[in-house]
Amino acid sequence: MKRKGFGFYFRIYCKILAQDLKSKMSYRADFIISTIGMICTNIAGFISFWILFRSFPSINGWSYHEMLFLYGFSLVSLTPVQCFFDNNWSLRINVYNGDFIKYCFRPINLFFYYQSEVFDIKGLGQLAFGLGTLIYSWTKIGLALTPLMVLKMILFLLTSSLIMIALQNAAAATCFWIQNSFYVLDLVLKFKDYAKYPITIFSPVFRFIFTFIMPIAFIAYYPSLVILRPDEVPVLSWLSPLIGCVFFWLSYKFWMFGATKYSGTGS
Repeated sequence: MKRKGFGFYFRIYCKILAQDLKSKMSYRADFIISTIGMICTNIAGFISFWILFRSFPSINGWSYHEMLFLYGFSLVSLTPVQCFFDNNWSLRINVYNGDFIKYCFRPINLFFYYQSEVFDIKGLGQLAFGLGTLIYSWTKIGLALTPLMVLKMILFLLTSSLIMIALQNAAAATCFWIQNSFYVLDLVLKFKDYAKYPITIFSPVFRFIFTFIMPIAFIAYYPSLVILRPDEVPVLSWLSPLIGCVFFWLSYKFWMFGATKYSGTGS
C-alpha cells in the first residue's frame, strides 16, 4: 500500500474539521455558554493570583507578573490538547461499548482518524485569554520584543504543548487495559493545574516527581525560563523541545499499541 503523506492527511483533516464545526454551529447557544464558562474559569484563576499577591509581593523569588507569565504560558501551551485531542475523553466510552471498532477499518492512520473527529472550538477562548495574559505580563516585566524572542516563544510553546498531549494520550490509552481508566485521565487533568507554578516553590520530592515522573514542569516552568530568565537557563529548559517530542512519540506508540490490540467487546 502506498504511504500517505502530509498533504493527504491535511486535506482529510480540513474536511473533517469543516463538518465538525458545522455540527457545532447548529447548537450556538451551547457553544457560547461553554466558551463563556471556559473564560470565567480562567478569570477565576487570574483573580486568585491577584488576591494571593496582595499579601505576598513575591513567592520564592517569583514576582506577581512572572507568575502571571507562567499562568498565561501554561494556558496557551495547553490549548492544542484542548482543541485537537479532546476526543481522548470519549475513548474509554467508545472502547467499552464497542464503537471503537469502526475506526479500525479505515485505510488511514488510526490515531489521526480518531483524534481528528472532534475539534473543541471553545479552547480558542482559552487561547485568547492566555495570549492576553502573556502580552500583559510581558509588557509589565519589560521583556524585549525581538524576532529571536518571538521565535523562541513559538518554539517552546509548541514543544511544551507536546508534554500535555503526551500525558493525556497515555492516560486515555489505559482504557484498553483498565476498566476505570477515567480516574487515570482525571488525575492527569488535576496535575496540570500545578503547571502554572514554578517548581522551586515545591519540596525536593515534588520537584523530582514534576520533572521526571509526571513532567508537568515542562509545560510552562522550564520552557518559559528561556524567555523570562535568559541568563540563568538550566539544561532541562534547552532540552524541553527534545523531551516534548520524545514523550509525544512514546505516548503515540503506547496509544497505538493499545488500539491495535483492541478486538471489540466480544458480544
